[in-house]
Amino acid sequence: MKVLITGGTGFVGSNLTRSLLDKRHQVVAIGRSEPQRRFGTEDYQFVAADTTRQGPWQEGLADAGAVVNLAGVSIFKRWTAKYKQKIYNSRILTTRNIVEALPSGTKVILCSASGAGYYGNRGDAVLDEGEKAGSDFLAGVSVDWEEEALRAGAKGARVALMRFGVVLGKNGGAMSKLMPAFKLFVGGPLGDGHQWFPWLHLDDLLAAIIFVLEHSEVNGPLNFCAPNPVRNREMAQALGAALSRPSFMPAPSFMIRLVMGEFGDVFLGSQRTVPAKLLNHGFSFQYPDIKGAIDAIVAQ
Repeated sequence: MKVLITGGTGFVGSNLTRSLLDKRHQVVAIGRSEPQRRFGTEDYQFVAADTTRQGPWQEGLADAGAVVNLAGVSIFKRWTAKYKQKIYNSRILTTRNIVEALPSGTKVILCSASGAGYYGNRGDAVLDEGEKAGSDFLAGVSVDWEEEALRAGAKGARVALMRFGVVLGKNGGAMSKLMPAFKLFVGGPLGDGHQWFPWLHLDDLLAAIIFVLEHSEVNGPLNFCAPNPVRNREMAQALGAALSRPSFMPAPSFMIRLVMGEFGDVFLGSQRTVPAKLLNHGFSFQYPDIKGAIDAIVAQ
């Protein structure tokens, strides 16, 4: 199957490319920057494009069997009004351009990213896919992002909305930001550490995407997170133990907000998400527990 990946040169996109090629799929990776990884096969094609703009990159949608929409600038930096607009546009405009370019009567599978931020800060509430959206900035982005993707259903596409938790893996994602602090003996929980931390090992994320592609009955919103969410302090303890480092150095809430501004609330918010639909459809997690996931990453 030909799979087109927007955001195809990022942390998730490049690793997904490798997994799909290993399963003998054809991959068209679309991104703004040249890929750091070279795959050396005729089944791989890179297309340089700004997917927030219409262009020749959309021509690849005509014969794609699946589209995995991962495009979006990082949320992990201080937000200005200008950068918040960039967060929004990079996701909504890309998704809109994908849907508008799909031919009527298409049978394409659209796996479109969203985030656990859809739910907002929800304390200790257990959040499956039927829960309502939150009301903060990232929740609003996620709602609009998903609505754009769902329009593909009117053209015949099967649409899956992937509400990502924090992706944990080697050489990228959240771990590349967390591990240096712990290695310098200054790692610890964020705020009081009581908030729930929705997480997912990279290998499980890649396997879940392929599971969705291969199972025609799976559609709609899906929580892409491990079945055993943990509090932030438990995640810090697991990482500290894996690195043989202490994990008692908390980052005070006021300091996080002072340094990071509005984005600091993302670190302090709580989403106790569970992957109810993936489990109901029979997906099996390789890393259901945080200790096993972090131990495996550190050992790589």
